[in-house]
Amino acid sequence: MRVGTFVLAAQFPGQGQGEALHRAVRSAEVAEEAGLDAVWLAEHHFVPYGTCPSAVTLAALLLGRTRRIRVGTAVSVLPTAHPVALGEQAALLHLTSGGRFSLGVGRGGPWVDLEVFGSGLDAYENGFPESLDLLLRWLREPSVAATGERFSFREVPVVPRPDEALDSPDEALDSPDGPEVVVACTSPASVRLAAERGLPMLLGMHADDEEKAAMVALWRSHARASGRTPEEIDAAPHVSAGVAQIGDRGTEAREALVKAMPGWLKQGLDAHVTVDGRIRSMRDPIAYTELLCGLHPVGTPGQCADRLAATSERTGITRFALLVEGSGDLAATEENVRRLGADVLPRLR
Repeated sequence: MRVGTFVLAAQFPGQGQGEALHRAVRSAEVAEEAGLDAVWLAEHHFVPYGTCPSAVTLAALLLGRTRRIRVGTAVSVLPTAHPVALGEQAALLHLTSGGRFSLGVGRGGPWVDLEVFGSGLDAYENGFPESLDLLLRWLREPSVAATGERFSFREVPVVPRPDEALDSPDEALDSPDGPEVVVACTSPASVRLAAERGLPMLLGMHADDEEKAAMVALWRSHARASGRTPEEIDAAPHVSAGVAQIGDRGTEAREALVKAMPGWLKQGLDAHVTVDGRIRSMRDPIAYTELLCGLHPVGTPGQCADRLAATSERTGITRFALLVEGSGDLAATEENVRRLGADVLPRLR
């Protein structure tokens, strides 16, 4: 089982943006010290829900500050990025980190980001498959041309070539052709898209074990139909996102999140603006916090280990990206990460 952190660089009420980013960086450094397997970085624009606007940029910083841990994006938003530019960045990080970079990609939302970056609503509603396929070609072929609806250009060489990495510390995740690519999946359509391309899924923290198990089963069905071998299907390293908070008592861990997270969720989620004025249905912050506490490893070390083991058994997923900054406090976040490594991981291994 591989357990990592999920870092949003969340700006809690009363905090500055620099404070949120400092906590994000420190939590990642402590994750390596604590023996965790990975750090997954979220990407948001114009909202305090997450103050990191470029997950791939923050990944570059963290790869330079660490030596062992895997660093991934969760996710880089394809509708607001050019696939070739993102592919170049991913190849660069893959090569210079010794294969420790994972590229998670997703559709994002119908937010004002689409207006600011000039991609438009169609890039979100219809353009994701074209962007994903162009990105994959860039990471796997020596030269690429495009004749699609959104992207059209003459053939150009791929520089740097991601398949020229000197070594990789984790052959189970890195193919000979380049960095691991993971797709955030929230619908049957996105599950099918990932499965047909043989790409593992990143499943959101809002989904329970039953929902995630169903999505894994659907992925396996589409992967078989598209000609994937049983070995490829069984080895797919899907990732489950969640929340982790460890305390000496279960009530202590739960209270730490219930006290801090609703204020952040309300401030952060309310700040999202749609590009076309559509009505948004936002979750109740208190109810959502309580839901997350019930779904994920929140409690004593034993309770947290049991929760992770149960989710893995029910879903078949063996990789986790866990939000550890739910208290909003730097010292508490660092302690939470250390306890995840020292008190929870040994019970799983």
